[in-house]
Amino acid sequence: MEKPLFIIIILFTVVSCKNNSKVTSVETVQIKNETKFPSDVIPFMDKWKILLGDGTRSENLVNFQKDDFFYVERDEDTDWVVYKTPNSGVTSRTSSNTRTELGEKKHWIPEEGGKLTGILKVMHVSTTGNANVSSSYSVVIGQIHSDEGHENEPLKIFYKKFPDHKKGSVFWNYEINTEGDNFGRWDFSTAVWGYDFSVVGTSPTEYPKEPEDGIALGEEFSYEVNVYKGIMYLTFISKGHETIKFAKNLLKSDFAKKSDIPQQVLATYAKRGRDGLERKNAYAGELQFFKQGAYNQANGKSTKSETYNGDIEKQYANGSYAEVWFKAATLSEGTQITREND
Repeated sequence: MEKPLFIIIILFTVVSCKNNSKVTSVETVQIKNETKFPSDVIPFMDKWKILLGDGTRSENLVNFQKDDFFYVERDEDTDWVVYKTPNSGVTSRTSSNTRTELGEKKHWIPEEGGKLTGILKVMHVSTTGNANVSSSYSVVIGQIHSDEGHENEPLKIFYKKFPDHKKGSVFWNYEINTEGDNFGRWDFSTAVWGYDFSVVGTSPTEYPKEPEDGIALGEEFSYEVNVYKGIMYLTFISKGHETIKFAKNLLKSDFAKKSDIPQQVLATYAKRGRDGLERKNAYAGELQFFKQGAYNQANGKSTKSETYNGDIEKQYANGSYAEVWFKAATLSEGTQITREND
């Protein structure tokens, strides 16, 4: 984190008369390099609230920062907003996972829509966990979250990297808006670069083959989530990689019949009894909001990741955390997709 810098300048006025020299005045000037806040780098912070990995919450993010969780880091000539969170801390009532993550204040229905963009690089994911648990070694970097009904998530964008790999995967999950009770809920995962959510190790300590088209830690990429008239359009861009685009209808389910459930889901969830169906109109008419930052998927419960009994300092020192840097992001109304920009 960029710390305040103090420079002391001492000015001497020297008078010389032949061989005699004396100092006639001394002036000390103190110059302070002021702290740069995340809202100075990404100016949309007035539209968000935040939950940090130690349980701290704030509704006002203008000129707000917190050391070790939410702050500005300068890399060469670029300022980045850092989102950092341990494997174990204080989190929300509905999750076992910590986060340093923005939550949009405004809520909207899919028919109204909205747009979220981000240019980022993932700097770290947990180095411990069970290799055969899907969420191990991963962090969610963007979401659409429902605020009604089951409060499920029509979108979660993940980055995941196994410890012995140089390259990780970017993928997105769609969680069904379950018909009836929510016991049978599940996610369908789609790969962007690398693997999807379902690719795991053959044992807790054995990893799959490294993805050939993956994204390394510290490698820059971007995403755009554009919801317009109920259709979610996703665009992913990274230098040296193919640009990938998707479209998903949030008003009409693709998973309303047993025959619609993908094999990926049956292999991943059915053995746990989570093979429910989605209501036919999916998320139509249900309040949604965007989230962005670092939602750490590693924990001491499901992924068996190391947590050092919740000691945050020890977790940071030993790789038990997630860290994501954003250099730019926008939040706006959804826009119509045309043939030229689709």
